[in-house]
Amino acid sequence: MVEYRIDRHSGVATYLQIVQQTKQALRLGMLRPGDKLPTAREVVEATAINPNTVLKAYRELERDGLVDARRGVGTFVRRGLSTAPADSPLRTELDEWATRAHTAGLDRDDVSALFTAVLDEHFTADHGEPSTDRTSNTGSTGSTGTTHDKHSDQHSDQHSQGDPS
Repeated sequence: MVEYRIDRHSGVATYLQIVQQTKQALRLGMLRPGDKLPTAREVVEATAINPNTVLKAYRELERDGLVDARRGVGTFVRRGLSTAPADSPLRTELDEWATRAHTAGLDRDDVSALFTAVLDEHFTADHGEPSTDRTSNTGSTGSTGTTHDKHSDQHSDQHSQGDPS
């Protein structure tokens, strides 16, 4: 069974944290079709959040077709999202990388920023598919080459049109 951890300082709405953590458990194969989610009462007891917040998260998961709520029985996983099981070689490699990063002195925020930058380089934001809009610019571009390139192009256009900026 999944255990929710609520970070009240994350800036992410509590119900969305429940949705995200449930989807993560589905992706990692920790939850499978037929598994029962914790009851709203169990989540409230473990996290001290409002029961309506739990129900809102479960309704969103139901709208996404991931769970079925059965009145008086509970909420059950309808389908999984698993494409890379928790015991996959990729997870093992990522675990080893995270260990090396920690040993090298990076903290959680550093690792998160680095990992997010790499994800942004390899996957589009809209569909999670491999990005085909990659640049081969080897200069200093910040976290993504395309943002800097667009700004540079716009800046060049302004100069060519006599704009003093």
